[in-house]
Amino acid sequence: MTKTFYFLLLVAICFSCGDHVVPKPNAYLRLEYPEAEYVESQGEAPFSFEVNQLATKITAKAIESTTESYGVNIEYPTLKGTIFLTYKSIDNNPDNLMDFLRDAQKFTTEHMIKADEIPVYPYENKEKKVYGMFSELKGDVASQAQFYVTDSINHFLTGSLYFYAKPNYDSILPAANYLGKDIKHIMETVKWKE
Repeated sequence: MTKTFYFLLLVAICFSCGDHVVPKPNAYLRLEYPEAEYVESQGEAPFSFEVNQLATKITAKAIESTTESYGVNIEYPTLKGTIFLTYKSIDNNPDNLMDFLRDAQKFTTEHMIKADEIPVYPYENKEKKVYGMFSELKGDVASQAQFYVTDSINHFLTGSLYFYAKPNYDSILPAANYLGKDIKHIMETVKWKE
């Protein structure tokens, strides 16, 4: 009987503690952004494009008086990011085109030090005379996406995406993906004004 008593006591002690330590599951931030709705941009720049209505502030200004150069900033305050566009006139000069292409590609390669990977996607629309390249920069880099488009004769447009935060790739990835789609849409809808 004492063996049975001790056995029952041992079983009671083992099962009397109801708190089992269970590790907490990993929590992931769920960010949902509204479906993009695009409208035609308005301005005096020698190009137009469709912009997401989530962008609440679009500023455009002439940069240089000697050549046609424009800067356009597309701000997304809810995502804490801005797409910076810079337009330069090629003036039918192949040397200008080569310089602009070299500068755009150099700007992207400067991020190779911090980037984990830089996939590059060519873009071509022969009907609208728009040719370019989209670069997605993965890792803790200052700019998460960059692109350029041109008609190879008169117009050259570059763009880059920046956030108002320390570049922590895991944290800004959902917003970077969302704005990357907007950049691709800008590339697809750009129209040159003659």
